[in-house]
Amino acid sequence: MRKKLRNIIYKISPVLAITIILTVWQIMSGVGIVPKFMLPSPGDVVVAFFGDFPLLMSHAGTTLTEAFFGLSLGIVLGFLVAVVMDRFEIAYKAIYPVLIITQTVPTVAIAPLLVLWLGYGILPKITLIIITSFFPITIGLLDGFRSADKDALNLLKAMGANRMQRFFHIKLPSSMSHFFAGLRISVSYSIIGAVIAEWLGGFNGLGVYMTRVRKSYSYDKMFAVIFFISFISLLLMFGVTLLQKALMPWERETVKKSKQKK
Repeated sequence: MRKKLRNIIYKISPVLAITIILTVWQIMSGVGIVPKFMLPSPGDVVVAFFGDFPLLMSHAGTTLTEAFFGLSLGIVLGFLVAVVMDRFEIAYKAIYPVLIITQTVPTVAIAPLLVLWLGYGILPKITLIIITSFFPITIGLLDGFRSADKDALNLLKAMGANRMQRFFHIKLPSSMSHFFAGLRISVSYSIIGAVIAEWLGGFNGLGVYMTRVRKSYSYDKMFAVIFFISFISLLLMFGVTLLQKALMPWERETVKKSKQKK
């Protein structure tokens, strides 16, 4: 009974925390502790969201298209780089520091250069998304490849399996959980990267919408698009989790057995 109550508390605690924050926010804005032009109330944000819902969905379509292409190319690039780094030690020594350096450069510093070099179309957005999203994929896969069971690899080698067979039967399956962990991060990065690129140039997208409402001082709409972007990112991360469960059913059995033992 005590364990069941604890589980219920764990489940409702995030909802309770969010409810408290929204309530305090509504009171502060409604009473006038913080002026509404600086901090619109949650009610105003909801009204602004539904008032501009068709326009937001139109801009979201552009942002999601950019994120899809950029993330897809980022996954392919990350996979190829991880395979090369795992296969050749000299490539690992040469490429790994470069990967780290790419993550120390602020995204907002790269975006203006990409717009300058590639114009105001979709190409600079996709390029920025690739830069921001391929790193978690690469590192996740590389860690997965290197965590493969050495005994299983040696056994297949002793049985005459070539390098490609050992990769597909041992290394690739062992890297899947690491891959999905990186993918959950990358899907949120892809949305953020697209929005940042749209800030600096473009004709459609949530970043363009955000820039327009900011310039018109419509902060209720500004908060609405911020929460909308967060919701999209959370939804995509949840989708990755569902995909992982569908493609890796053996992990559910492992989790069930570990819970039963406890």
